Amino acid sequence: MALIALAADKGAPGVTTAAVALGAVWPRPVLVAECDQAGGDLVYRLPAAASEDDQLGGMLNPSRGLLSLAATARRGLRPDQIAEHCQRLVGGLDVLVGITGAEQAQGMTWLWGPLGRAFAGLDPVDVLADCGRLGAGTPVLDLMREADLVLLFTRATLEQVAHLRERVAALSSELRGGPPIGVIVLADPRDFRAQIAEVDRVITSSQGRHAADAPTGAPPPTVTVLGGLALDPKGAELLAGSWGGRLDRSLLIRSAREVAGELVGRLSSLRVGPGGRHAAQNGAPQVPPATQIPVGQADHAGQAGHAGQAGHAGHAGHAGQAGHVEEGSR
Repeated sequence: MALIALAADKGAPGVTTAAVALGAVWPRPVLVAECDQAGGDLVYRLPAAASEDDQLGGMLNPSRGLLSLAATARRGLRPDQIAEHCQRLVGGLDVLVGITGAEQAQGMTWLWGPLGRAFAGLDPVDVLADCGRLGAGTPVLDLMREADLVLLFTRATLEQVAHLRERVAALSSELRGGPPIGVIVLADPRDFRAQIAEVDRVITSSQGRHAADAPTGAPPPTVTVLGGLALDPKGAELLAGSWGGRLDRSLLIRSAREVAGELVGRLSSLRVGPGGRHAAQNGAPQVPPATQIPVGQADHAGQAGHAGQAGHAGHAGHAGQAGHVEEGSR
């Protein structure tokens, strides 16, 4: 199915929180994979669901995930191998836990391309790959080139939008002929639409200038502001299991549901598969309007799929159950 790479430039705009929030409401089977070279956070944030081996659940296993997958991938990596290294959160969301520190990433630069191809072939599961913060020439670009869509996250502050503008220009050059690039704005709910519109204006104007100076050859990826997630500290705390409440009614989850609908609508319009991936980049992609889900309709989460079971999707129930821990249980 589809591979969506999530990343950011400088600062801490909350890519991991966004990945988990989108995964909790994703309307198709989904796997959230930590691919941050600086090290993952999920083992410290979210509790594991109970299993046959551990009826009480508890902490995610940091040794089972990207690190254990890399050990087997040296002999070749197939999509059906990924499920063996995934874990499940309370609420039903499947995750591939990342490495624990940047030192481990130094010996894994060869992994990102094969991993991206394996993710892209993980039918019928979509993969949300949390790539963390990007830097110049990062090896994780090999994974991003295999993606169907690259999402960059930013807050609507002057410094973050300025850094984003430069990152978009660099990434457009590095991914030339590759996947389209989307921007998601982490916006203040009090000025939500205006902040998204302002970032859209900046990105559109800068993209026009860079396109005029671009060399001939393969066209750069299309860059589009696709929507926004609400800056919602209380919702983020709920998602991390810090305190009780109805996460599915939080501004974070309500806005995540709208973004997920937009993304799935766009992905459905792309031709995906051998010979078809990124075919829309040979010109302006003809993308029909995505299904718009009203922000107020956030009664249930989407399905959190089983990463290794083709044709089956386990239901996550309420979004508030994804990564939720009652007070006093951590």
